[in-house]
Amino acid sequence: MSTTRTPRATSTELPGDSGAFAWLRALGPRGRRAFGGAFGGYALDSYDFFTLPLSMVAISAYFSLNSGQTGLLTTVTLVVSAVGGVLAGILADRIGRVKALMITVITYALFTVLCGFAPNYETLLVFRALQGVGFGGEWAVGAILVAEYASAKHRGRTLGGIQSAWAAGWALAVIVYTLVFHFLDADTAWRVMFWTGALPALLVIWVRRNVQDAPHVAAVREASQERGSFSAIFRAGLLRTTLFAMLLSTGVQGGYYTLATWVPTYLKNDRGLTVVGTGGYLTFLISGAFLGYLTGGYLTDRLGRKRNIVIFAVLSALCIVAYTNIPSGANGLLLVLGFPLGFCMSAIFSGFGSFLAELYPTAVRGTGQGFTYNTGRAVGAFFPTLVGFLADSWGVGGALIFGAVGYGIAVLALLGLPETRGRELA
Repeated sequence: MSTTRTPRATSTELPGDSGAFAWLRALGPRGRRAFGGAFGGYALDSYDFFTLPLSMVAISAYFSLNSGQTGLLTTVTLVVSAVGGVLAGILADRIGRVKALMITVITYALFTVLCGFAPNYETLLVFRALQGVGFGGEWAVGAILVAEYASAKHRGRTLGGIQSAWAAGWALAVIVYTLVFHFLDADTAWRVMFWTGALPALLVIWVRRNVQDAPHVAAVREASQERGSFSAIFRAGLLRTTLFAMLLSTGVQGGYYTLATWVPTYLKNDRGLTVVGTGGYLTFLISGAFLGYLTGGYLTDRLGRKRNIVIFAVLSALCIVAYTNIPSGANGLLLVLGFPLGFCMSAIFSGFGSFLAELYPTAVRGTGQGFTYNTGRAVGAFFPTLVGFLADSWGVGGALIFGAVGYGIAVLALLGLPETRGRELA
């Protein structure tokens, strides 16, 4: 396990270095470039993911789909992301974090664009599944790249900053969605949304020229004979960690993706909001998410990884119950509650990057984090599908309550995992 506390060559943190941006200064020039690459990759990953949920009503009408079929589009993305996450994690351990990061970005960008050319539902389903291969690997690889530059003192805040990129990409997708669906008819607009997914190709050029793996950690990884060994994360010393980390990821992401997939549809169909109105409500949700990522990153360093997850799992479940039980006609209250809902369901993720990285030794860190995070995402993906099949009889609002069940699973999973705050990674 990565419990040895040794001097680290990759941190430039000085005694007494403090302030709101001490975590950023502590990364050093190379670390800051790595942060920029991972932040951009995750923001555009988020953008490409949300092209589907935001366009779901139009796609459903275009292909005459029922709720179960539309939910399956999200589920297949998340299920296949487990494969992508495992492959990317193994690649990160074998060929390096930066090379693996570029491969994942190119993959999700290519298949997002191809989704816009799909002539039928079946083709769209296949392209969306293949998009999941790149989508699944990007976060794990980028998070590890930055975690290995970050100091133990600031790692939670640093990775919380990376997580906030998800809200930035989500916001960009909502802005583009609002403009595209305002100026184009729905049958064309959803295709244009997917075509804009080509943006990440520009990031790859910059990453290739400016970003490199943390030198000290790269040397440790290269020296290991077990680097990238998939079987190693299931051996006696790591088996318990792998199983409970996967369960934790399943619960948190089951709750999150239920909301991310169905809230736009809930606002339009159950609450009767227009495209522009939906964008306004999502602005509050996303603003809360962005601040939640940053706040959660701070708290995971102050309170510990596990305590931060417990606090926001409970608060997220309560917010879901409140959000889906607002009386009809009280859309103003719906607007207000969107902010704490986004805040809580995002703050819980802020410690994930640091927590999972600290659970595994350097040689299999990519493999362990890629597998547990993305397998949990794949299993959690069945929550949106369940909501989709129940929506016809329960209504989307009623079915969304299953998101709260996911957060309960996450809390139980923490019983089998250690607290890792303060661990060094080299």
